[in-house]
Amino acid sequence: MAETILVIAEQRESKLNRVSFETLTCGQALAKQTGWTLEAAVAGNNIASVAAEVAKTAVAKVYAIEDGTLERYTPDGYVAALKKFIESSKPKLVLLPHTYQVRDFAPKLAASFGAVLVSDVVGYKYENGKLLFVRQMFQGKFAADVSLSGEGLWFVSFQSGSFRGDQVQPGQAPVEKVNAATGEIRTHPEAPFQEAKQAVDLSQAEIIVSVGRGIKEQKNIEIAKNLADALGGEIAASRPICDAGWLPMERQVGSSGQTVSPKLYLALGISGAIQHLVGMKGSRNIIAINKDAEAPIFEIADVAVVGNLFDIVPALTEEVKKVKV
Repeated sequence: MAETILVIAEQRESKLNRVSFETLTCGQALAKQTGWTLEAAVAGNNIASVAAEVAKTAVAKVYAIEDGTLERYTPDGYVAALKKFIESSKPKLVLLPHTYQVRDFAPKLAASFGAVLVSDVVGYKYENGKLLFVRQMFQGKFAADVSLSGEGLWFVSFQSGSFRGDQVQPGQAPVEKVNAATGEIRTHPEAPFQEAKQAVDLSQAEIIVSVGRGIKEQKNIEIAKNLADALGGEIAASRPICDAGWLPMERQVGSSGQTVSPKLYLALGISGAIQHLVGMKGSRNIIAINKDAEAPIFEIADVAVVGNLFDIVPALTEEVKKVKV
């Protein structure tokens, strides 16, 4: 009997977190190499549309784990529902996107099985029938290959940007509804937290315009904002910009900020320190503008523009506006 890989997709308010597609891409690659069966599950209430969206990928089956107590996320509810399901389905490997929600409940879920959670993984290796998972160490300066002992059950969460969500293989899988009795929920969530207007989840942005020290002054950030607005994207920054208070901390990309994987990442005046690269190197297309031809950012850029951003960016913004008109 073939072993099973289970991907737990994430939804919130009946909307699928697109990072789940990255985890599904990884699951498909693993299933192809190992010969194991790939299945997916999503937990919540009234999630038929979300399950149907996941079912459009190449998986053997999708399980919609539903219960009224899962309408609003709680760690107790999710752990109880997923534990019961995993006990019955007996997967060998459980894959999850490394989101804030997963960080909250996954350690408790793994511990309930006496299992280990390998978190924030950026890749894997399959050598001589053995799985190794790659984790970055010391802010991306080193990479460690983590092996798993025993026969499974294993839990692994993948960092955003580790795989390409747009490369997920399409399919049409059957959906099976699973009724989940969660028991006592000890926490009672209040109304959803309303973030400040400028707050943003950059991991969901498809276009990001990011600024570094080369922007020179806070007032010059407006140049980058104009380009971001013209492209319909989000503004972000390297750590020095946020440390200086020129942009809020939630706009920081890097090892101590957010990890992003947009379709397009424009790096304006960013040299490319390893701490920043860790957070954005999974971007699909990277355009870097820097006057220093030796800037490390150019090593990973798809398009490298050597020049003065104060001349290039305003001109680029005007051209984008012409195309959109």
